[in-house]
Amino acid sequence: MKKVLIGLAFCLAAISSWAQQSLSGKVLDASTGEPLVGASVWAENQGKGGVTDENGLFTINKLNEGSLELRVSYIGYLTVKQGITFPYSGELIFRLQPTELMTEEIIVSATRASQSTPTTFQEISKEELAKRNLGQDIPMLLNFTPSVVTNSDAGAGIGYTGMRIRGSDQTRINVTVNGIPMNDAESHGVFWVNMPDFASSVNTMQIQRGVGTSTNGAATFGASLNIQTDTRNDEAYAEIDNSAGSFNSWKHTVKAGTGLLNNRFAVDARLSKISSDGYVDRATSDLRSYFVSAGFYGEDHVLKLNVFSGKEKTYQSWYGLPESKLEDDRTFNYYTYDNETDNYQQDHYQLIYAGKIGDNWKTNAALHYTYGRGYYEQYREDDDFASYNLPDVVIGDSTISSTDIIRRRWLDNDFYGAVASINYVSDNGKWDVVLGGGANRYDGDHFGEIIWARIAGDTDIRDRYYDNNAVKDDRNIYLKGTYEVSPGLNLFGDLQVRGIDYSFIGVNDDGRIVDGEEKYTFFNPKFGASYEKNGRTWYASFAVANREPTRSDFTDNPITEVPRPERLNNVEAGIRSQSGRFSYNANFYYMGYKDQLIQTGQINDVGAYIRENVPDSYRAGIELDGAYQLSDAWVIGGNLALSQNKIKEFTEYIDDYSTDEFTQESFTYTDTDIAFSPNIVSSAMIEFKPVQNLSLNWMSKYVGKQYLDNTSNDARTLDAFFTNDFRVSYSVQPRYFKSIELNLMVNNVFNEMYEPNGYTFSYYVPGENEKELVTENYYYPMAGTNFMLGLSLKF
Repeated sequence: MKKVLIGLAFCLAAISSWAQQSLSGKVLDASTGEPLVGASVWAENQGKGGVTDENGLFTINKLNEGSLELRVSYIGYLTVKQGITFPYSGELIFRLQPTELMTEEIIVSATRASQSTPTTFQEISKEELAKRNLGQDIPMLLNFTPSVVTNSDAGAGIGYTGMRIRGSDQTRINVTVNGIPMNDAESHGVFWVNMPDFASSVNTMQIQRGVGTSTNGAATFGASLNIQTDTRNDEAYAEIDNSAGSFNSWKHTVKAGTGLLNNRFAVDARLSKISSDGYVDRATSDLRSYFVSAGFYGEDHVLKLNVFSGKEKTYQSWYGLPESKLEDDRTFNYYTYDNETDNYQQDHYQLIYAGKIGDNWKTNAALHYTYGRGYYEQYREDDDFASYNLPDVVIGDSTISSTDIIRRRWLDNDFYGAVASINYVSDNGKWDVVLGGGANRYDGDHFGEIIWARIAGDTDIRDRYYDNNAVKDDRNIYLKGTYEVSPGLNLFGDLQVRGIDYSFIGVNDDGRIVDGEEKYTFFNPKFGASYEKNGRTWYASFAVANREPTRSDFTDNPITEVPRPERLNNVEAGIRSQSGRFSYNANFYYMGYKDQLIQTGQINDVGAYIRENVPDSYRAGIELDGAYQLSDAWVIGGNLALSQNKIKEFTEYIDDYSTDEFTQESFTYTDTDIAFSPNIVSSAMIEFKPVQNLSLNWMSKYVGKQYLDNTSNDARTLDAFFTNDFRVSYSVQPRYFKSIELNLMVNNVFNEMYEPNGYTFSYYVPGENEKELVTENYYYPMAGTNFMLGLSLKF
């Protein structure tokens, strides 16, 4: 670390020697007079330039005297060119006119909340993502947003990562990209490892906490994440990003774009490679991805094709760390077979149209197709032949019933469909109405292969020991609108109907036949009101969401005993304010669940653990976040979430191996805490800019105690933790570059030993007093102090 910091100091000193304040000015919106943040100002004849800050100010350093040809550009605005003589003594102000070309905002507008929408949401800009985007997955980049808790199997944020929002895991968080659903149709999860470095192709994100507004895909049962990919860049550009850091972690990204060709066409592309050894032993990651976008831009229409893909190979660290290893061997990995890996590739195709029809109507539609395929490979020691539907092997007088086996479990699937919306805004602006929806089909093959056996018997390589198929149709239609009753007072309504047909056929991995079909029709209404005045918005809403069980709930339960769908009633109320140097949000929420599905320890007829419905449970809390600009150099901010997360009553089942006959003991609990739902989550951030283009950031995160299961048993917990990260960012605009940016991210500065995720199980064994209860806890430890250093070159 000392060598890295010394090297960074030399880099800063060397780069600083290029920088010299020379020409300054301001870029404004010509119609509103508002500053344009991120506008590019380029001295074409000297190959130097600058980018405007939050006040619209720019500086170009180390210019030669004489004539300058300045080009000022900003997405969505007409480029301005102006010649001046340097040194320039006057006030240099550029006022840009909005372009007449269609913008891409309406592609995601149908599924996003606006300032007048009565729900709780957070906007994350491209600039905010870029500050932390040195190779870690999207959940890690969102770590400091309100009510978010992140985790990583490998411990370093690269590979398999996850997040919870308000205690809800990834299977309950709806994710869309350009309005197109990303959640897996069967598990409801989003596997970010299949989308490596996707943040490098993201323009904006919106997190809606709670049910939020109607969207496409899986039900929003805790939060939704709405992602818009990069919009067009009117100027040609190229960018090279390289990062390196702890655990032999590397990220290499190349981006380029044509700019606007013939005032109508643009093509953008990205190629990325990320690799890491991981904090946990052998928890390696080899991740590759690309993103290509080509678009036609007219005055009233946009037609865009996005193609992106991710390919991952990660060494498995899913088993976790036994509690006995927590103090002296935190990097322990149970798996030792050299190819105990997960291998998967996912290709996405999106054809998107957005357009205006007259002065009052806007519409967008998209066709999409996703092709996923891959497997994970496992070495299994002394497995029974019966587990693979194989007969015992007889050699002479010996009967052999088990052997060492290497298996692969495959998933090969197609997901395709269409989404569309049409938006009407009345002439007087009082009505803003959206009619939208989508229809999607998932077709997935699940099968397992034996690729090696120490004693093979009557088997061939790639024999399938299970094989089943699932087809799921998901349709929804929604009508939502806002009506301005009086200046500042808006009423909101949102009605969604969602229909699901799910069928599956074949043999499951536990050898059971899983033929069945289920149909659901859900009605999800939402109502609310907001009031805006003097930069403040007060809001309140009530929303309903219904959610079907996941694949494992169908396949693990006998088909005659499939769990009931879950239902959520959500109340949100709060205030958001933006006034001068101070901005803040404060809200209260109540999320009441009916028939929430949880792990209880209950098993099915072949010993697999199943989830069961609990009649009543809830989450309730207060969330606060804000930021204050103390001066031009100092900004402080933070967020705080306080909550109660309770199950009113449920029954736990514990395996009993104390006798020859296996049984289960049952215990009933009341008013217990929901697993993985801390009562407090908070973050604090301080930013200091001692000189122009240099930013120092300190970020702290506190997460309270979490329970590993739903019993509120203190012997089954994750300890509270408090981490601190430090970031240094420096940028200059030397000759022949639009900018050079240097970023150092030091994570977990004080070497906190913490675990944000884990699992537990208990069982009875014979003991001195008839039987003894054994509880085994497993954890996913995060790395101690670690760093990533990144260099970005923009042309």
